[in-house]
Amino acid sequence: MSMSPARPGEIVSAIDPAVDADDARLIFIGHIESPWRSRAAAPKNPNEARALGKSAVVHVDAPWRAGLTGIEAFSHIIVLYWMHEARRDVIVQAPRHAPEPRGVFALRSPVRPNPIALAVVRLLSVDREAGELGIDAIDCLDGTPLLDIKPYRPGIDAFPDAVTGLARDPAGD
Repeated sequence: MSMSPARPGEIVSAIDPAVDADDARLIFIGHIESPWRSRAAAPKNPNEARALGKSAVVHVDAPWRAGLTGIEAFSHIIVLYWMHEARRDVIVQAPRHAPEPRGVFALRSPVRPNPIALAVVRLLSVDREAGELGIDAIDCLDGTPLLDIKPYRPGIDAFPDAVTGLARDPAGD
């Protein structure tokens, strides 16, 4: 992967987790099939992907398919995935849509020490035998490694009174 140069205002860590990370012993449990073949074509967030009306498929590898038992009872799921083409050494970013640089932990950007992303998606179909979950939309590249799936629980996962402390950000970083 070729890295683009840092933008003005960005800070790059002296440690590059892609090179210097300890082994967390994670295992990918499948992959995501999406319509997005390049980073330039991919939407910036799940809402933008949803607006484009392109569905996707979460593929769960055979050893983990029994874990899908009961998932069809949920209308929405949380998908955790590994943004495998993202830089991992930038700790302050200068997003194109923001007026000033922000720390990586104040952004939803895939550029972070551990490029773990999440999306809450509508579950459209379940084929447990094939390990396929049809979902309404997602913002990751085709072939993105799958880390985990969790059921979305509105009573636990939704906070209607949450505030960001930032001006409304239409790009939804």
